[in-house]
Amino acid sequence: MLNYKTATNEEINYNGVVVKEISPTMKLNLRGKKREFFTNIGKNLNMLLPTEANTSTISDKLTAIWLSPDEWMIVTNDEVKKDTNEYQLHEILFNDISKSCLGAIIDVTDQFVQLEIKGKNIYEIFSAGSPFNFSEFKDKKGSSVQTILNHIDVIVHNKGDQIVNLFVRRSFAQHLWSWINDSASRL
Repeated sequence: MLNYKTATNEEINYNGVVVKEISPTMKLNLRGKKREFFTNIGKNLNMLLPTEANTSTISDKLTAIWLSPDEWMIVTNDEVKKDTNEYQLHEILFNDISKSCLGAIIDVTDQFVQLEIKGKNIYEIFSAGSPFNFSEFKDKKGSSVQTILNHIDVIVHNKGDQIVNLFVRRSFAQHLWSWINDSASRL
C-alpha cells in the first residue's frame, strides 16, 4: 500500500505564475509496436494512442502522451485515492498486453511528480533553463516534449490556455520546485 507523501509543500504564486503539485494521479508507461498492441490498447482505453511525435491524445478520463515511436505515458485526468497504488486499468492492461507478450505496461505513478504550471510567463521560465525552443510549442495545445529543465529530465505537456503539466522524477522534484520558485520570483 502506498504511503503517499507530496514532493512539494505549498503552491508557488509569483508574478502571475502559479505552480502546484497535482497528486495523486495514475501514470502508466506503455511500450509496444505490434498491431495487436494498438488494437488492445484502443479497446481498453477507448482512445487511440498518438503516433505523431510530440503530441498527445485526450479523452474525458485519460491523457496519452507520446514519448517515442513505441512509448507513451498514460495519465489520469482526475485525482485518484491516496490510500492505494493499485489501479484496475494497470491490471487490465498488464493482463492483455504484458502477459500476452504484445508490449510492456509499467506503473510509474510513484516515480513521477506531476506539476501544473499556469500563467503568461511560464515559457520565459522554461526558456531560461532549457535548450528547447518553446516558440512553436506554446501555441499547440496537446503538444508534448521530453527535455531538460535546469539540468533535470522532464516531460512537458501543453494543456493550452497557458497551462502546462510538467512531469519530473520524484528524486528531482524538490530541487526543480525550488528552481521554479526562484525563477518565478525574478520575473
